[in-house]
Amino acid sequence: MTSEWWRTAVIYQIYPRSFADANGDGMGDLAGITARLGALAELGVDAIWLSPFYTSPQHDAGYDVADYRDVDPLFGTLADFDAMLAEAHARGIRVIVDLVPNHSSNEHPWFQAALAAGPGSAERARYLFRDGRGQAGELPPNNWDSVFGGPAWTRVTEADGQPGQWYLHIFDSSQPDFDWTNDEVREEFRDILRFWLDRGVDGFRVDVAHGLVKADGLPDWTPPAAGGSMGGAGGLADDAPDAERPVPSAEPGVPLEPEISSEPGDAPPFWAQEGVHEIYRDWRALLDGYPGERILAAEAWVDPLARVAQWVRPDEMHQSFNFAYLETPWRAAALRRVVDESLAAFGAVGAPSTWVLSNHDVVRHPTRLALTVGNLQGHGVGPRTPGIGDPATGLRRARAATALMLALPGSAYLYQGEELGLPEVIDLPDDARQDPTWFRTNGERYGRDGCRVPIPWEAAAPSHGFGPTQASWLPQPAEWADYARDRQHDAPGSTLSMYRSALALRREHGLAKGTLDWVETPDTPDVVAFTNGALLVVANTGDTTLALAQVLPDEHAAAAGAQPLLASGDLARGILPADTTVWLAR
Repeated sequence: MTSEWWRTAVIYQIYPRSFADANGDGMGDLAGITARLGALAELGVDAIWLSPFYTSPQHDAGYDVADYRDVDPLFGTLADFDAMLAEAHARGIRVIVDLVPNHSSNEHPWFQAALAAGPGSAERARYLFRDGRGQAGELPPNNWDSVFGGPAWTRVTEADGQPGQWYLHIFDSSQPDFDWTNDEVREEFRDILRFWLDRGVDGFRVDVAHGLVKADGLPDWTPPAAGGSMGGAGGLADDAPDAERPVPSAEPGVPLEPEISSEPGDAPPFWAQEGVHEIYRDWRALLDGYPGERILAAEAWVDPLARVAQWVRPDEMHQSFNFAYLETPWRAAALRRVVDESLAAFGAVGAPSTWVLSNHDVVRHPTRLALTVGNLQGHGVGPRTPGIGDPATGLRRARAATALMLALPGSAYLYQGEELGLPEVIDLPDDARQDPTWFRTNGERYGRDGCRVPIPWEAAAPSHGFGPTQASWLPQPAEWADYARDRQHDAPGSTLSMYRSALALRREHGLAKGTLDWVETPDTPDVVAFTNGALLVVANTGDTTLALAQVLPDEHAAAAGAQPLLASGDLARGILPADTTVWLAR
């Protein structure tokens, strides 16, 4: 009998560089993760997902992999990984690792062999090498742009010193795309999966899961006139899309993501091609041969949700990130709509809906939800960004949004540090920035460094407890002390306390397995209200205080005056402030 743990799990994303540093070199590592697992067990998560820790030159923070079967010395050794995995399992925490199958590093032995072997070789056939256009091959093979800005093709110098073929890199030039029509590539990744499954990992989060297969012939593609250079859902998660699209809404706080049309024929020729599904069916069969319900989770920036659900059909992946939910503004009607669409789309294929508000590629939601203008996904925010809102408003909305999210049925993802209420770091010095987007756009786009700053553990410790020294690969702001875990741990009403209580109540009341029923509040359009099992959840997304007894229908009047089980903000009994969510016993 299976538990299908993944249907209800709360999965905590660890960005290894920024979680905990055991050796004091300023870079988070596997030993640091092991040492801090107790805090995650106390928080109440079911699993952790680790962003890449593989051998890499780190041109894109490890999403440029040079060896898929080893640990980069920055993070430790395979023995350190095994120790971390064993400790997590001993604490009842499952471990999901990142897999980057769309591209490798240009320092991967395969790519180095491809450069040496020359045109027409079996080595080059593993990647997408093509002759250039123009009289002397001086033009790229097609007009595609990179997600990080600039052309998606780089020309190589051949062994004779002459300009030669071009290779495709949908992301940075240090990240050449594999050719997934090549059987050798497919077998290589089957073997990589087996390597980590044999070590005991519980699953894989698949990076750019919509991008592996390209349209036959690699045709030119021009995005719609109102869109930008990419026009399709970017491969975020490690490679945040720089593309623009027609702005669907002027809603503040919304990270606008280039979307893929609901019609496959309208999709860019480098995203969401039908052939990706055959790959994942093959992988699913492989995982199903292992005990313990190992899972696949897709990072598929695809629109609408009905298309995202194609990645989680019964013989494919288990989960797909719900980016539509992440992108939804803090507005009652929009939230109701995306929840309905999510439950319907994923339910139609028998998959759980997932819910997420932050990750390592997006502006942290305590900052994002206070923005007064839209923010294109992957552009980030910085000192010159217009519309940076009030931090107190942002944190209040973030807490309310999280309390709403954790009451929904399905699986939820948390990003490290959000349980502390961490905002985006806006004032990073320009000379400290490391995101490829910053460099490829000559500083026009800040990129994702602001959500990746090492997190604070102890207010008065060096590097706020991130490590034993002051070293930190990205500088931490002085105000990190105010958010430190030790300051919040025993403080009633702290963000950490709210998260801990919400996860405990979520488990106690079986909310993840429950059924959502909307409670109609026609006279208060800023309210989101629903029941899930024995709980009544009410969120005020507006800017005025509401009396619950006047908002809720008569059948819930008794609950309105009860002591809340959980509240995201301070409230008197029966009174719901602006930007606040409350859980009540029915």
